[in-house]
Formats: sequence, C-alpha cells, structure tokens
Amino acid sequence: MTLQFSLGSAAPESVETPCVLVGVYENGLLTSAAARVDSAAGGAIKRQVESGDISGKAGSTTLLFAPEGVKAKRVLVIGLGTQKTFDAARFQKVNAEAVRALGRLPIDAAVSFLAEVDVPGRDATWRVRTAALAADHAAYRYTATFKPREKSAQPELGNIVFAGTDHAQAGLDQAAAIAEGVRFARELANLPPNICNPAYIAEQAEKFAEGQANVSCKILDHEEMARLGFGSLLAVGRGSANKPKLIVLEYKGGADDEKPYAFVGKGITFDTGGISLKPGPGMEEMKFDMGGAAGVLGAFVSAVKMGLKLNLVCVVPAVENMPDGDSYRPSDVLTSLSGITIEVLNTDAEGRLILCDALTYTAQTFQPKTLIDAATLTGACVIALGKHASGLMSKHDDLAEELLSAGEHALDRAWRLPLWDDYQVQLESGFADVANIGGKNAGAITAGCFLSRFTEGQRWAHLDIAGTAWDEGRKGLATGRPVPLLAQWLIDRAG
Repeated sequence: MTLQFSLGSAAPESVETPCVLVGVYENGLLTSAAARVDSAAGGAIKRQVESGDISGKAGSTTLLFAPEGVKAKRVLVIGLGTQKTFDAARFQKVNAEAVRALGRLPIDAAVSFLAEVDVPGRDATWRVRTAALAADHAAYRYTATFKPREKSAQPELGNIVFAGTDHAQAGLDQAAAIAEGVRFARELANLPPNICNPAYIAEQAEKFAEGQANVSCKILDHEEMARLGFGSLLAVGRGSANKPKLIVLEYKGGADDEKPYAFVGKGITFDTGGISLKPGPGMEEMKFDMGGAAGVLGAFVSAVKMGLKLNLVCVVPAVENMPDGDSYRPSDVLTSLSGITIEVLNTDAEGRLILCDALTYTAQTFQPKTLIDAATLTGACVIALGKHASGLMSKHDDLAEELLSAGEHALDRAWRLPLWDDYQVQLESGFADVANIGGKNAGAITAGCFLSRFTEGQRWAHLDIAGTAWDEGRKGLATGRPVPLLAQWLIDRAG
C-alpha cells in the first residue's frame, strides 16, 4: 500500500486518530506537542521518562495505549537524541523509525507532530518534505515475486497527517512526486533479472510515457543501434539472449526552443562480468547493476509529476552482460559511436562501454544544457566512500557545487573526486585510442576519466552510485538513490 500524506492543524491532545506521534529529547525535554499530550494525560509521558522507560535515545519508540485525557487511541513517543546535536540527518532517521514502529501496529492512520521539531537551518517546507519522504521510504515493501498472501484482517497503515505545519503544502507536493520516483526506481531495481531485462525496462518506460500528455518515448533496438554505429554498447550485449535496448524519454515542460537537461543511466540488468567472470559469492547482487538506469528513470518520473517548467531527456542503455561463445573478449578493439576505438582489457568494465555510446548519442541528438550520468560503475568507489556518499566527478566546478548542494539539501549526499588529466595516462593503449580500464589504482577516477573522453564540449558530471544504490546483505533492497539528489537539482534549475 502506498502511504497517503496530508497536512493538519488539530491539537495533539484533542485529535481523534488511532495514533499520535510526539518527540522527546534524550535529556527528558519534551517537544511542545509532547508537553501538551503529557499535560492532558496527567504527566504520563514525564513519569515514563523519570522511570527510564522513555530514554529519548534517537529512534527509540515507546507506546502509550489509550492514555486518559487524550483523544488519540495511542501515543507513540519517539526519541530525538540530544537536542544540542539534533540535525537534518537525525530528523530523517527519527521520522523513518517512527513509521517503522507504526507499521507494527494494527492501525490504518496516524497524526505526526514530528515535522514541528526544529531543525537548524531548515524551514517547515523542508521538514514536511523530508518527514514524508522518510516515512514513505520506511513503509516500502517489496512483494512483486512473493506468493500472493491472504489479506490480513488487521488494518494496514495507509495515511499520515503532518500536523502543526499549515504553510508547507509545497513540501508535501514535492514529497509525493519524489516518493513516486523513488518507488519507481526501487521497484525496478529490486526485480530479479529474469523479469527485469532490457525489454522489460523499455516496456515500463513506454507505459509511463503513455499516461503523460507531455512525455514521449522512443526505443532503439539492437538492429537500429547497429546501423547507427553503437559498436561499444552492442559488444557488451553480444553474449546475451536478451538483446540491448536504448530507451529515450523526453519531457517537454519548458519552452519549445529551450535546450533540455539530460540524464543517462547505466542499465546493466545483470552483470556476470562476461568472459572476465565475477566470483560466485555476491554475484546475485548484480541485478542491481541497473541502479543508475533506475535512478535516472525515477528522477524523470519525479520531474514529470512535479510539473517542473523545464525540458528533460532521459536516456537508458539497457544491456545484459553474459558469457557466451559470441561474447566480446579481453583484447577486442571496439569502435564506439563517437569513432574513438577502445581496447577491452576486462569485460567486467562494461558499464563505461555502454555509457560512452549513450553519452555520445545524447550529446549529438539533443545538445543538452547539462549532461549527467549515474552508474553503479566501480567497486573502487565503494572502497573509497563506503555506502554513505555517491562519488561525483566533473570538470565543471559550478556544476559540481550545484549537485553537492542538492545532495545536502535532499540528504542524498555525494562527495567530489578529482578528474584531473594526470590520471588519463593510466588509460593509454598500444592498440587503440583508449583502454577500458586503468589498473587498480584510482579505479573510480579512471572510470570517470574514460567517460570524460566522450563528453568533450559538454557541461557534464558523473555520479558513481555503486555504494549507494542498494543496501548490503541477502535481504538488502534498492535505495532509490540518486533520485532525491537529481530531483532536487532539477527543482533548483526550474526555480
């Protein structure tokens, strides 16, 4: 079930709801909403604070059932941590933990007063948007490939009212659109590769476009790409029975003569590594190797749903990388769409080989204002930055700052890595214009350097989301990143 959000102005002690959410800091300080509930309930919250049952530790939850003097059937008290260090990231965390706790209760609705909690440097619009997005993310459940279950007799959480924030409707509207994009991306990435192959992604893009008056979709098949000269992209897909697709979505929200912004996303629907076969352990996670494609498609959905006044193009090269008698090999030399020749030193460095042709096609076809690609490109980026920040590379300082700022605002952070020409020497080849890998040193950066050769003259940035696109472990789900970052960047451009 998709959560529905709305704004309200009822008092916390008098609102009639299955559950009301209020916050308490670690030192026992009650928020204004918690203080009002406590007063109406004869000090019920303070007594639990004094007894140690309510610690105030960030993300902790305590349920008070049917406290006398309060109209709500339940009061869920959320720990906010120490007030002195309370910040945007903590705000996001406690809102997510609150909804996880709500999801365990037999209720269908709740009223949250957490959006009234002060966050230094953030206004009510940001608080409502962030609270709603955190709630939607926490409430997401993947069910597509499970056996259908009988509907539970217990109610399921479907509605949250954010109270005390009358002037933040813009934040809620943005949250609804961004959440839809994040869910689109997560669902696509979570699907298994026997369902989510290149043709399936193309179908989903076409299905979305059909429902929007100002969106068009074009799909290039492998035969058309061969005629156009996509030699690098097509080589990667040679070993698979699932033929490559190039998905091109256009959104016309700006003036007809206005150049578009453009997103390109790596869509490797499964990556075995090809002839340079990956080790077996962990290979099941390579269904997430289309996280960049899912992310840019999700950001596209968000932009359309927000009705942003700009033009946007989203290009997804969707390919499966498999070993086969017809697979491309180490030492093959490929001729890319740009004419640049590439010596293949490792067939597991395939993402850049599909991206380079997609970037060339996008630049030549649309002459975009700005070109941004997102890709689960390198394990080296995970080693460098872990699971918290996406790697950002660009030769344009102003663009890098725009993206970093958008990531900070949306709590979908990136960290800039250098893209100096000093690293280009690692990509030299004795048999082609460029090699597809630069050795073990600075692997994320040399991958960015490779892509930079195909974006000359473009205002371009590269996001390596290998560490941020999905959570670790056998039950780890896609995160939907970098949809929030890209959506915020587009909001800033349309503003």
